Amino acid sequence: MYSDIVKKGLEKTPHRSLFKASGFTDEEIERPLIGVVSAKNEIIPGHIHLDKISEAVKTGVRIAGGTPLEFPAIGVCDGIAMGHKGMKYSLASRELIADSIESMTIAHGLDALVLIPNCDKIVPGMLIAAARLNIPAIIVSGGPMLSINYKDKYRDLNTAFEAVGAFKAGNIDEDELLRLENAACPSCGSCSGMFTANSMNCLCEVLGMALPGNGTIPAVYSERIRLAKHAGMKIMELLEKNIKPRDIITPDSIYNALRVDMALGCSTNSMLHLPAIAHEAKAPITLDYANEISKETPNLCHLAPAGEHHVQDLYAAGGVQALMNELSKKNLLKLDTITATGKTLGENIKDCTVLDYNVIRPIDNPYSQTGGIAVLKGNLAPDGSVVKRSAVAKEMLQHEGPAKVYNSEEEAIEAIYTGKIVKGDVVVIRYEGPKGGPGMREMLSPTSAICGMGLDKDVALITDGRFSGATRGAAIGHVSPEAVEGGPIAFVQDGDIISIDIDKCQINFKVSEEELAKRKENWTPLEPKVKTGYLRRYSKMVSSAIQGAVMLDD
Repeated sequence: MYSDIVKKGLEKTPHRSLFKASGFTDEEIERPLIGVVSAKNEIIPGHIHLDKISEAVKTGVRIAGGTPLEFPAIGVCDGIAMGHKGMKYSLASRELIADSIESMTIAHGLDALVLIPNCDKIVPGMLIAAARLNIPAIIVSGGPMLSINYKDKYRDLNTAFEAVGAFKAGNIDEDELLRLENAACPSCGSCSGMFTANSMNCLCEVLGMALPGNGTIPAVYSERIRLAKHAGMKIMELLEKNIKPRDIITPDSIYNALRVDMALGCSTNSMLHLPAIAHEAKAPITLDYANEISKETPNLCHLAPAGEHHVQDLYAAGGVQALMNELSKKNLLKLDTITATGKTLGENIKDCTVLDYNVIRPIDNPYSQTGGIAVLKGNLAPDGSVVKRSAVAKEMLQHEGPAKVYNSEEEAIEAIYTGKIVKGDVVVIRYEGPKGGPGMREMLSPTSAICGMGLDKDVALITDGRFSGATRGAAIGHVSPEAVEGGPIAFVQDGDIISIDIDKCQINFKVSEEELAKRKENWTPLEPKVKTGYLRRYSKMVSSAIQGAVMLDD
């Protein structure tokens, strides 16, 4: 066992003494040492209950003959960080999570890991750590929040964000605003739509790094506790069989994840996280590859924000495993990939049928023949940009209009709330990319304001930042190269006509090459927005969004 380096032989007498100081017996020390990484904290509603999950995991580890050693991971709540400088730390925290798990695991000679995330950057941060360390590991998340019915409509976090826009537009009063606030997030768990957290927790099943049910069993169900116990037991089997993350996260399993991503209509943030995970697993992908898969993958689900269903409905319809079974009817998955169950993906899904075809459409009757995410290119985004096609109104799949340009999210929000954005406009928010932000903030506040004011079928928003999985409308992010690196988005001016064709995967602005060259000559990038601390270091080392915003070693 790898943990022998901290416990075997006379020379390790002081090491064993320290374990005993923590209350461990000789019998416990002799067993495999299993790191249980819990992101429990009292800030994030998706993490408030993770102590229950970690206790269940530890029970499972002990049942199967291991010794669990729990340690923490940080987590940022994107919803609470939204719309202010705190959001600069959200994506950047992904790398801190991965680095800290690496540090703790190697420093203490752990044999295997059970990773307990739930929200946004914590899930990919832990997957990146697992791929980097490449010791047996399994993910078990805290599960999705419930959605409850208020006024004949099931609500979610997006309800609260869009309610602000509705109030500003005079469409609801303050009492109704409070009632919507109280209905939006009724339980612990990751926010209830197919937002980033639930997207990544579902894709953990597809990649093979989590047990079936990880993405969809609601946080408050006892089945979630049983799943955690099984994950604790399963890690001992993975350790015995020496099945490691890079045996599971392979080009074929990433292919499967992209397929399901498109069929589910996952968050555009998956187009940051899957490339980053693939990079760490030594199986890199490009967004052009993702677009190729999207063109050949039917979109089978319209979960919030694309539609009225929530993750609890996907669970009741058979979950991710049933959706994969549906895709397999047209040979759209590679079924021989190994998974954390110790079985192949094909073995896992063979008896998992769809229980509600209103939630998971039949393979022959999809919402569309193409996937939920599209990568757009053109003279505005030569390296690419990303849009959640499944959440765009049909009226906005093709759009042309004048640019309204802002150099920060705050400037854009003020313009939206003060009525400066009108039908037909294309809002451009720049200097919010991985380097320029720094940290590539999510733009849920401006998109929700646009939707809440009833402009989502008339106004597009383009940014070198990114969007929450809760975003709907013609919201195009990850524009690369970003403004701070001299990407064309830096040279857009008010009134420039921007042309968007999501069906053709094109995004352009109508400026001649001569005019563009003149603007480049006179361009000076903005001063760095953050000049000290972690974000300053992050801005110097982070790659472009199209590469997954990974930290480069040189």
